[in-house]
Amino acid sequence: MKGGIQLSSSQSLRVRLGYGLVYVFLAMLAVTTVFPFVHVLATSMSSSRALLSGEVFLWPKETTFISFSNLIDDGQLLHAMKNTLVITVFGTLINIVATIIAAYPLSRKRLKGRGVILMLITFTMLFGGGIIPNYILIKTLGIMNTYWALWLPGLLSTYNFFVMKTFFENLPTELEESAAMDGANDLVIIARIILPLSMPIIAALTLFYAVSWWNSYMNVLMYISSSGKLSLMVKLLQMIETTSQSLLNSSTTGGTEGATMQNLVTPEGIRAAAIIISVTPILCVYPFLQKYFVKGVLIGSIKG
Repeated sequence: MKGGIQLSSSQSLRVRLGYGLVYVFLAMLAVTTVFPFVHVLATSMSSSRALLSGEVFLWPKETTFISFSNLIDDGQLLHAMKNTLVITVFGTLINIVATIIAAYPLSRKRLKGRGVILMLITFTMLFGGGIIPNYILIKTLGIMNTYWALWLPGLLSTYNFFVMKTFFENLPTELEESAAMDGANDLVIIARIILPLSMPIIAALTLFYAVSWWNSYMNVLMYISSSGKLSLMVKLLQMIETTSQSLLNSSTTGGTEGATMQNLVTPEGIRAAAIIISVTPILCVYPFLQKYFVKGVLIGSIKG
């Protein structure tokens, strides 16, 4: 019996076989997804001899953390991670606030000029000013080499705005009408009714924004010139290039010190360690937001 319909033995067998094939496919897909991360983790924890001889596959050989220590010991990476944390937390906060402030009124048909405003917002998804005009604008505003050069242009994601607007449009209007009859104004309605009901979509968009800020690279490279303000991704790239060049110079000179360094670290190990360091924080946060992420995106994008 499935869904109130009696299945014959042959039909039941086909259903079980179908489910089995789906599970096998999903298992293969999961292995394909996890494999690169496991390989990179093994590479980051293996000795230079094992890496150079091609012995590393899915398990570390001659386990060592020298690649991690080469990136962390001087403190630059931890400082860059603190910068990225500031960029991510504050940037995500103002993104969510701006998205709510924009999406809620534009989800209500009683707003005058709503169609024109939505058309202008949609226009930004199709056309942009380009890198050079944006750079000139940031320089003219006088916010070069500050984090506002990152936060201000990225204040609102048009895609995320439409997802949240769609979610707000599908909330029961009777809740707002009853609250308005009791004397509640728009701010009270948003704070006490709309936001508590919107936690799934807020959590989903928070994850979207946070991942984007954590991985920020190009804007930091263009607008931030101070070494002490660089984000984790830019600092990692600089450290990888510096370490790789040092290893190349050491191997070229052929000195004792160079030989020792060559035996300790390799460019492959440094790159793998940098990848692990950069993705671990997001991997730690994602499981706690996953259920909200899936529910929020489905509600905000399919309904209506």
